[in-house]
Amino acid sequence: MNRPTVTEVNLHDLQITDPLIGKYQRLVREVTIPHQWDALNDRIPEVAPSHAIENLRIAANRANGEFYGPVFQDSDVAKWLEAVAWSLCATPDPDLEKTADDLIELMEAAQCGDGYLNTYFIVKAPGERWTNLTECHELYCAGHLIEAGIAFFQATGKRRLLDVVCRLADHIGLVFGPEHDHLHGYDGHPEIELALTRLYEVTLEPRYLTLANYFVEQRGTEPHFYDLEYEKRSRDKAHDKPGMVTWKAYSQAHLPVTEQRTATGHAVRFVYLMTGVAHLARLLQNEQQRQACLGLWQNMVQRQIYITGGIGSQSMGEAFSSDYDLPNDTAYAESCASIGLMMFARRMLEMEADGQYADVMERALYNTVLGSIALDGRHFFYANPLEVHPKTLRSNYGYSHISPQRLGWFGCACCPPNIARLFTSVGHYIYTPRSEALYVNLYIGNSVAIAVGGHTLRLRMNGNYPWEDLVEIAVESEQPITHTLALRLPEWCSAPEVKLNGEPVNCEPRKGYLHIHRTWRKGDRCKLQLPMKSRRVYGHPQLRHLAGKVAIQRGPLIYCLEEADNGPELHNVWLDADSRFSLVEGKGLFAGKILLQAEGFRLQHALSEAPPLYHYDKVPGKRQPQRLTFIPWFSWANRGEGEMRIWINEW
Repeated sequence: MNRPTVTEVNLHDLQITDPLIGKYQRLVREVTIPHQWDALNDRIPEVAPSHAIENLRIAANRANGEFYGPVFQDSDVAKWLEAVAWSLCATPDPDLEKTADDLIELMEAAQCGDGYLNTYFIVKAPGERWTNLTECHELYCAGHLIEAGIAFFQATGKRRLLDVVCRLADHIGLVFGPEHDHLHGYDGHPEIELALTRLYEVTLEPRYLTLANYFVEQRGTEPHFYDLEYEKRSRDKAHDKPGMVTWKAYSQAHLPVTEQRTATGHAVRFVYLMTGVAHLARLLQNEQQRQACLGLWQNMVQRQIYITGGIGSQSMGEAFSSDYDLPNDTAYAESCASIGLMMFARRMLEMEADGQYADVMERALYNTVLGSIALDGRHFFYANPLEVHPKTLRSNYGYSHISPQRLGWFGCACCPPNIARLFTSVGHYIYTPRSEALYVNLYIGNSVAIAVGGHTLRLRMNGNYPWEDLVEIAVESEQPITHTLALRLPEWCSAPEVKLNGEPVNCEPRKGYLHIHRTWRKGDRCKLQLPMKSRRVYGHPQLRHLAGKVAIQRGPLIYCLEEADNGPELHNVWLDADSRFSLVEGKGLFAGKILLQAEGFRLQHALSEAPPLYHYDKVPGKRQPQRLTFIPWFSWANRGEGEMRIWINEW
């Protein structure tokens, strides 16, 4: 049996028209990308300096000075450049393209004669290349630059940066590998694996796929690379080994990938690694790698994921904790981790064609990823808690990673450019074109042209998702095309209805998708009715932080209470178990959005002027009826500082 082929939508052939995601794409293009360029060039006085472009100028001998910033500072520039590339696909911009061309020329000038390119080691430590892979992110930075080179080539057809990254990849291939005189190691932060796999797909050079697979298979083997590397470079054996060396699970290096059974360690590292492994497993038809992906995915989504699509519950190590340990107010849930989760889900979809992966991808997109950027396009969340009490944040260092407001930039600024590149490339997530069917994963309004058997299938998707429950997909191809459309039936929708040219279609899903095979003609229309009930969600009994609490979901959106609507002390607010929800059209800041309201109450306690901290008798409380207003969680913290919570008491 021939295995299905999988292709990628050409973003030149896809235009986002969606009222919500399209708005964010325009915001990123018009505001976020220029803002981030200013930040990378240290032109915004009120935010932390980046020095990233200046580091490149120094490395290229265009300026004098010292390297400044984290060792991985180059990756911020690469992600920004990738965001620019995908943006140019949708909206050509000669000035922006010229800025990118000049940046690429600077990168080319900074590249060493042997292909090496990393400003930290070129400027600050030229004699220490490849001596501290455990901690110094050399291959991580290379991976992000490779991804940028691929994106810019696909966006513009220009090979200059692609040639730069191919020289870099070839240099890496001469340094690492199974050969006796090569380094037998891998980076402490996965990224090179997924980048090299992508580079193989673009260049069809088998050596890049072989090298990517080498890095995956080498990870976690014995004798352990981190220990050998540390012993080789350490001059003072009396000191304790750094945490990265000893806590090998932090970077998923405690065991070979195919022997791992639990999502563990740094959450971003985990999903970046598994994105590469899933891609490799499909391309190489490697069943061991596939089974590892299946098992680790299930452990993550069944026991270690927030209702918002956030992963990585603890600030220590930005890491997973243990099964069912998902605290709300200290949740780390890094923005990059949910972006990486979408990347992992996309590769699992390509391998498995199973709607469960699109369900998680959608959850992450419409909650944590949307919430990671402010409505002004200039401020961002790094961590994404599910509950915030600002007064406590100011005095309790256990919350030092939590901000009640999105910030303009960060000393470690991995999230802002990652957010930008996700929104400009979101078209890659909407569809999975496979030889046997076109899978529709996300109901983001768009028009697209996709090659099918020598013909072009043109579709237009319309709707006001996720506010309204009707989605229409119209065929606009000039010639008839026989093919299968596979429409995802979301797990949150209990009673989907589909009509084809006005006739009902039996909604019997196969692995989460409704498959419709026919000869499609211009004018054919599929209408999906996906009823969006306001649903109460309850936690697993072992989720101790959720006992007696409920969350509210409508469609893919998670809702929350915010102090601006409901007053302070949200921990004293309760939702009646039998109250009904009404839909409210948002106004002002929430124009175009759907808010929810329901009857609840606030417990008002009668306390003396100087009440004791603890009482032997129950403190009398009076139920004060209150109409509660719920807003989409992704839009919180756009009205100033205040309390917020997703999980609320239910009476």
